[in-house]
Amino acid sequence: MNEAGTGHLPERMGIEFVEATAERVVARMPVRGNTQPYGLLHGGASVVLAETIGSTAAAMHAGTGRIAVGIEISATHHRSATTGYVTGVATQLHGGRTIASYEIVITDDEGRRVCTSRLTCMLRDQ
Repeated sequence: MNEAGTGHLPERMGIEFVEATAERVVARMPVRGNTQPYGLLHGGASVVLAETIGSTAAAMHAGTGRIAVGIEISATHHRSATTGYVTGVATQLHGGRTIASYEIVITDDEGRRVCTSRLTCMLRDQ
């Protein structure tokens, strides 16, 4: 999974996959380099992490010869992170033939919830 992101946004954000199945994907991302001017993790960076891991899970669910395209994402930012890493866990809520939805929980190094996101992907032939 990590090699697939080479040269693309996940690599530039420093996203590293830890675990990946169609039902659950785990990845981490450094806070450093992904902050806004106040030194806090940028909310958009959390959304990039959420969409990256949710879309990866959806693509795995879709299977060979099919792709997953994000059609809706929401994010609630609960607290800031200023150092270390954040870890995202995408858990499948629905895995159908044409739609897959995931809840993504992002936590800091102390296990505190930083962001909760929900992603819905359309699954289609390549």
